[in-house]
Amino acid sequence: MATTLGPTDLKTVLHRQLQRGRDALVWKTEGLGERALRLPRTPTGTNLLGLVKHCASVEIGYLGLTFGRPWPDMAEVPWLAAWSLDDPAADPQADWYATPEEPAEHVLDLYRRAWAFADATIAELLLDAPGRVPWWGEGRRDTTLAVVLVHVLADVQRHAGHADILREGADGAVGLSRAADNMPGWEEQERAAYVERLRAIAEAFGD
Repeated sequence: MATTLGPTDLKTVLHRQLQRGRDALVWKTEGLGERALRLPRTPTGTNLLGLVKHCASVEIGYLGLTFGRPWPDMAEVPWLAAWSLDDPAADPQADWYATPEEPAEHVLDLYRRAWAFADATIAELLLDAPGRVPWWGEGRRDTTLAVVLVHVLADVQRHAGHADILREGADGAVGLSRAADNMPGWEEQERAAYVERLRAIAEAFGD
């Protein structure tokens, strides 16, 4: 017989999955220096430290401002003005990279503080608690904690996946989490053979 989760249990499950995404994203930055963390690794400029800064912004915005809880020091996160539409001249990419004045340690600390800030919202509100997202389009700005929590969870997990690929490209480090890497126990030669087998399958299509 299927078990129906109550609202409190569902919130616990969503929060647990959010934390797993947070932990994975931070883990993917460990052991790298400032240059490696900032280096753009895609044609659109995606970089590891930028992903962390963006996710900190997401949690501060969606699980703070949406529910009438501004960050304690908004001067610390001036790029959020672009989200709230207060400053249309602001750099729209400002939360996707760390400036030279923002050391990696600071960005990572900001993200961990954003967790605690967001967790307070999650703990204090019911899933049907109302919120308003000013940067969403007309007709959909009024929402609930449940919708926002799913949105943030999806966003953080998506970017944790981006970080996974970026880190593999940076130094070959792979794995789902510290607790379980979720990778086959192959030797390097076996992994190379697997990749070549996939390449051969793809090349057979010739397009």
